[in-house]
Amino acid sequence: MSWRACTLGDVIKLQRGHDLPERVRVDGPVPVVSSSGITGRHNVPRVDPPGVITGRYGTIGEVFFVDEPYWPLNTALYVVDFKGNDPRFAAYLLRNTLKNYKSEKAAVPGVDRNVLHLLKVRTAERREQEQVVSILSAYDDLIENNRRRIVLLEEAARMLYREWFVYFRFPGHEHVKIIDGIPEGWERLKVGDVAQLAYGKALKEETRVEGLYPVYGSSGIVGTHHAALVVGPAIVVGRKGNVGSVYWSTSDCWPIDTAYFIPSAQADFWLYLALPHVGFQNTDGGVPGLNRDFAHSRKITKPTERLRRFFNETVEPMFGQRETLLRYNRKLGQVRDLLLPRLMNGEIAV
Repeated sequence: MSWRACTLGDVIKLQRGHDLPERVRVDGPVPVVSSSGITGRHNVPRVDPPGVITGRYGTIGEVFFVDEPYWPLNTALYVVDFKGNDPRFAAYLLRNTLKNYKSEKAAVPGVDRNVLHLLKVRTAERREQEQVVSILSAYDDLIENNRRRIVLLEEAARMLYREWFVYFRFPGHEHVKIIDGIPEGWERLKVGDVAQLAYGKALKEETRVEGLYPVYGSSGIVGTHHAALVVGPAIVVGRKGNVGSVYWSTSDCWPIDTAYFIPSAQADFWLYLALPHVGFQNTDGGVPGLNRDFAHSRKITKPTERLRRFFNETVEPMFGQRETLLRYNRKLGQVRDLLLPRLMNGEIAV
């Protein structure tokens, strides 16, 4: 393969994203892309596809490819000119370049597009770019297919939860009386009477050692570490930033200080699916935050222990398949990431 040395600015032109506060967004089909990926929806796009977006502040080093009209936020940079290069190749090139850049500039909290444009890279002719894309995209396409299957499994579990515990159409409901608006034997309790939210522990990005254990923040998994803070399964709840977000971790994990967690002794599938219905909301005036006492005071409708166990047994195969797909995706991502630099420096001929 014939590769040539050049600068990143010779391959693509980056531009800062555009402001779009949540209060002015109108729910619609258009993905809103920030430094951490798709973080919302809007009714009108700002940019036509294809889109290649990376973080300017916040999550730096991640690169996202979108094939539909989108809105890049001001925490991100996006490609405005591919200069005749394959857009997906540009995404892989940018990912490979920023991975190296991040390791050298770990103390810098943000990136400057003008600095990025001067970074030394290597590129190939369009036909060879497409060959590289065909190899790497095979992994990404499998990952995306699995991700969609995961979404469907989660939605199936949520639909079953709503059927049983919101609409009260659980097995045998025909023979159960409704008393004070809930089935007989059920209880209206405070969240704190059902489970206790524990504080996560700070783990700065520069002190993490990549490993087997997911690191959770209020926006979900933000990295990995070689040690765990919490034994899985655990429920993670957003405390700062993405207030009230709820995540299920089958494995041991490390929730950082932007999140709470519910330990394995209290965590189950029913509680994980029930928490989004309790009405967690921001209780801080400045940075969005969830006060623990407020969260514990929220009401939750608790079914009988027998029905709760039956529900957990019913949805367990869904979560088991979800975990299998997540593990498979992690392995696919690892193989792709091993191939990426070797393909990009011409070490592997295509």
